[in-house]
Amino acid sequence: MSRVRVAAHAGFCFGVRRATELIEERLKRAKGERIYTLGRLIHNDTYNARLDAAGVVAIEAEDILSVAESTVKDGKAVVFARAHGIPKQTEQLLADCAKKYPDFSYVDCACPYVKKIHRIAAENSPREGDEKEKIFILIGSAAHPEVISIMSYFEGRGFVFASADELEEAAKSKKIPLGEEIVAILAAQTTQNLSEWKKSLEIIKKLYTNPIIFDTICNVTETRQLEAARLASECDAVVVIGGNSSSNTSKLYTICKGVCENTVRINDADELDEDFPSIHKNVGIVAGASTPDDIIEEVYNKMSEIKDKAVIEESFDEMLNSAFKTLSSGDTVTGTVIAVNDVELKLDLGAKVTGILTADQISDDASLKLSREYKIGDEIDVFVIRVSDVDGCATVSKKRADLDKNWHKVIEAKDNGDTLEGKVTEAVKGGVVIPIYGARVFVPASQTALPREADLSTLVGQTVKYKIIEIKPHGKSAIGSIRAASREERRALEEQFWAEIEVGKYYTGKVRGMTDYGAFIDLGGVDGMLHKKEMSWKPIHKPSDILNIGDELTVFVKSYDPEKRQISLGYRTEESRPWNVFKAQFNLGDVIDVTISNIMSYGAFARVTDDVDGLIHVSQISTERVENPADVLTSGQQVTVKIIKIDDDQQRVSLSIRALLEENAEEEVEADAATEEAAEE
Repeated sequence: MSRVRVAAHAGFCFGVRRATELIEERLKRAKGERIYTLGRLIHNDTYNARLDAAGVVAIEAEDILSVAESTVKDGKAVVFARAHGIPKQTEQLLADCAKKYPDFSYVDCACPYVKKIHRIAAENSPREGDEKEKIFILIGSAAHPEVISIMSYFEGRGFVFASADELEEAAKSKKIPLGEEIVAILAAQTTQNLSEWKKSLEIIKKLYTNPIIFDTICNVTETRQLEAARLASECDAVVVIGGNSSSNTSKLYTICKGVCENTVRINDADELDEDFPSIHKNVGIVAGASTPDDIIEEVYNKMSEIKDKAVIEESFDEMLNSAFKTLSSGDTVTGTVIAVNDVELKLDLGAKVTGILTADQISDDASLKLSREYKIGDEIDVFVIRVSDVDGCATVSKKRADLDKNWHKVIEAKDNGDTLEGKVTEAVKGGVVIPIYGARVFVPASQTALPREADLSTLVGQTVKYKIIEIKPHGKSAIGSIRAASREERRALEEQFWAEIEVGKYYTGKVRGMTDYGAFIDLGGVDGMLHKKEMSWKPIHKPSDILNIGDELTVFVKSYDPEKRQISLGYRTEESRPWNVFKAQFNLGDVIDVTISNIMSYGAFARVTDDVDGLIHVSQISTERVENPADVLTSGQQVTVKIIKIDDDQQRVSLSIRALLEENAEEEVEADAATEEAAEE
């Protein structure tokens, strides 16, 4: 199936449309008033010829004074300053003439985007007392009227470069000043190619420390260039319509040609090669910002006539109406992302204005990185807050669109008692805020589950579960409770716990509280009691001697009463009993190193393990008679002993130093005897 497709943003941009509407409205009500344009109103020969035919006369700056003076004799005259802007000196001349000659007036038709760059250039001009020299660098066409007007507003040294390559070459040849003492201010012609602008930015950042950069390519230009590239990639051929002197048309042609080799540029339908549409299946039409709608329609109709057997997807009127559909505050529309940064998204709204969606109208989460969450081509439903045809922008809100679309879910969550989940974004007086579907749920301090007088800011950034407990009747606002969700969750955990509990089952819990007789262990929504006698095999005075709040323990259920909701826990086990630990490590006859822990009249006790001591009887201290063990041993002394007895019934261990001394003596005797035998032989 053959198709002819017109770009959604083909034709007049809002700045050009504003200029043409101003002069056409003046022509309708002009009675004896002479109408002039300062230069050509827009860059389209066909449209300017129509103005000529209507009696509008194009003049230059040097003609202004004579036209003003002529009003004294010939009556009223008005001058329309072109959409591309005029130099500062020329605008001053117009103002002076209008003040001096009552029947002389002028209308400034300059595009608001161009006027914005005028202000940037003027406000950043050198001032007395500046520590460093300011220079102004503009990426654009030096001979273009817009560029000439912009440069007139900068009162220092200014430089214009048509491309990034020109800028780089100027730096290499030192045609522009460089160094730490220079402050570089960078801006772009409103119709500058996006890729060329980005290349220039990279160069500037390498040449200057902390350059002041203004992204002054107009939203409409960005939209058109991105859309042109996308359309060219989807078509076999592209027709670009626009005047020969139109800068933005030239950029569109370059972009399309770079993507689709079969791209041609024409002024109007008369220049269209009749063979062109018939040999290509899918043809796209792109038009510059100065191209009147009827010229686009003529080209479209001619292509449709040539492709007389083609099936055209929709009429030109439908396409054009779609391209320039109007938006009103309060509308909800679907926009396509055409530009992304971490401050805002720019959206194609299918209208003559570009949607501006700032980060705060997407989410209350200040940490959200738009460049990570969104990409070009994503579709987003947005609510139109304000439309400005003057700026060519519509301020939109995703939060409000989400709110309108999903508020019923908030009401249902309240009615059904659902538990929701969200991130706390801020602490305010008396509570905290959780965003939901573009609205704000307020959680009072008493419903946060924090102790009284606690610092509410500790919740900021946390993802919490909460319930909607109240819907405000006026406006879309709600009251939430983290406490209610926490209480419900705890009840659910309790029910599950009691359904699965059994004697001997192990749990890992945390010490939640202590008394003199035991500790409360949180087992996951349910507390159990660990008595102090169950904590250790050694007697302890109180639990806090060995435990701290928050300590993690692995305990087991000794007994439980589901009626009273009481659980008795155990911690010590037979495996951990000190005597069993000793027996697992040592055997009768083992030779070990021990530390003297206590000395008595009948012997000395030595530490074998942390909880088991063995007795070295006075008779086992030495091969010689020992009257007082303290004469031979001291507390803390390390000695080597032999285990000579293990009494399971009494859980006692007998140790001997003497046994080792005797064994050593026997070995020495045997060794001496062996030596003597060897000598006799």
